Amino acid sequence: MTPSSLPIVLTIAGSDSGGGAGIQADLKTFHAFGTFGTTVVTAITAQNTTGVSAVHPVPLEVVRAQIDALVEDLPPVAVKSGMLATAPLVALVAESMRTLDLPDYVLDPVMVAGSGDRLLERDAEASVARELVPVATLVTPNLHEAEILVGRSVATIEEMGEAARALVEMGAKAALVKGGHGKGDEVVDLFWDGQKERTWKRPRIHTRNTHGTGCTLSAGIAAGLGRGWALQDAVDRALGFVAEAIRTAPALGRGQGPLNHLLDPGE
Repeated sequence: MTPSSLPIVLTIAGSDSGGGAGIQADLKTFHAFGTFGTTVVTAITAQNTTGVSAVHPVPLEVVRAQIDALVEDLPPVAVKSGMLATAPLVALVAESMRTLDLPDYVLDPVMVAGSGDRLLERDAEASVARELVPVATLVTPNLHEAEILVGRSVATIEEMGEAARALVEMGAKAALVKGGHGKGDEVVDLFWDGQKERTWKRPRIHTRNTHGTGCTLSAGIAAGLGRGWALQDAVDRALGFVAEAIRTAPALGRGQGPLNHLLDPGE
């Protein structure tokens, strides 16, 4: 790939000082997928593999200034968002998506860290459903996030399908309900785009090293869209990348360790 054809992909998310999730994981994934990553930092967190000890949301005017600076000079061909922290930040990102017509938006509705620490204020949950889902090309909730967004139980494959359909009815062009937080020895992820349902089934990898899986997945999908891949193809390749990144994780830290981002997702 020549420098002039290098796709620019944007992440709007929080910073993870531990390097395993948030914008750090997104940038590593963008690089692995052959794209140039740019960032809008929404919050600064103090965290490591054992948990989150502090969260500092970035002022709204600074977040908007970051977006405007990038659109002016380094306009993205695809965008993902992760941790948005507060309802005003959610509203700002939604307004930016609409007014700036940012393309191929992958919404990872980050609410709680894998350690159990809250990354989105409770009063912002309804804002995500009301303001961000309708402007998303793809929304990628885990089971718990899907339950909050659609207001019903999401545990079985049938309920995952119902949730995915509800999210599309709410305005998203497509939904990927992730089954990694489910039970059993098989992980099922379910996709719906308003016309076709598709599921991916993989053996569960029993490991503590799963920090940043959702961030990495959504970043991989956004990068794939930035490369011009069809949505289902981007989802398929990103899911495969995450599975291998979990399997080969370096086992860093004393808690929930990061993934292995030093992988080639293939062409």
